[in-house]
Amino acid sequence: MHAELDLDGFFERIEDMPILVVGDAMVDAYIRGDVERVSPEAPVPVVHAHERQDRLGGAANVALNLAAMGAEPRLCTVLGEDDAAGRFLDRMSANGLRTEWVLRSSKRQTTVKTRILCRNQQMMRIDEEVTHALDAEDSGRLLEGVKDALGNRKVHGAILQDYDKGVLHEGTIGPLNKLCHKAGLPICVDPKRQHFHLYRNVALFKPNLREVRDALPDLNIQEDPASLDQAAHAIRERQDNAVTMITLGAKGIFLQVGGKSRIYKAHRRDIADVSGAGDTVIAVAALGLAAGLDTAVWARLANLAGGQVCEHVGVVPVDRDRLREEAARTFAAG
Repeated sequence: MHAELDLDGFFERIEDMPILVVGDAMVDAYIRGDVERVSPEAPVPVVHAHERQDRLGGAANVALNLAAMGAEPRLCTVLGEDDAAGRFLDRMSANGLRTEWVLRSSKRQTTVKTRILCRNQQMMRIDEEVTHALDAEDSGRLLEGVKDALGNRKVHGAILQDYDKGVLHEGTIGPLNKLCHKAGLPICVDPKRQHFHLYRNVALFKPNLREVRDALPDLNIQEDPASLDQAAHAIRERQDNAVTMITLGAKGIFLQVGGKSRIYKAHRRDIADVSGAGDTVIAVAALGLAAGLDTAVWARLANLAGGQVCEHVGVVPVDRDRLREEAARTFAAG
């Protein structure tokens, strides 16, 4: 296979490609400032704030990455009836993302993660959220929204992005799986520990190493290929997924498909912040699956994309043009 030719075809195929995203969305807020003194009230630094910024986080960051790659994300989620939801919707509109499937409920609180930064160093994070599952009424509204999103021009793939905030739970995961299978979509899952084993018969299952260790405590999983291979086999036996991808942070990604496995090592980077890298990885991987790209190619693309966003402070989407250039150089080098 000529990787560069396949890469060119990939970027053409994903242009305006509709992809469903369902999961926990949030506001990633940043307060930047300077520290020049310690508080007289307690031994803590005083931050003189000079900038506040809201960014899209969680499943919304997945949607933002899909859009940055040229696709058409359809985000289905539930927010609160609060000021943070308004800020979230403003950011969606500012980034050209569709909002008709973003629901609001008086029974929910919009998740906000506020990071306080000084000279690009994170000093503190404040989380405002509720994590209980959607009730029956809001779960039903979510599923109706998904049906509408699926019926509005053919969707090519689905991503279930779980942050343990309650949108994805025992009452929605099974029905979502059925809806996506009925529509013939490859389902890609970024799980969390609480619902790890509820995701069955999906195309791609993408936990990180910590989540795998938490879900399979008896295996004593290490970062060597044999141990990761054992973990992936255990996941496949329980969940009947086609592909298992385990993200390894600075060491890259592990991939098992068809009984064969490989570690794709991370490329040398100046790491500034790992926030949101997993969102980028699954967005690019899902596009590769939906477009029928060779597994080895989309795995390498996702690995490159995840590393790229770690060079920036805060949650940012992938740079499509830069990714294309990096991929062409990397593939040409072998």
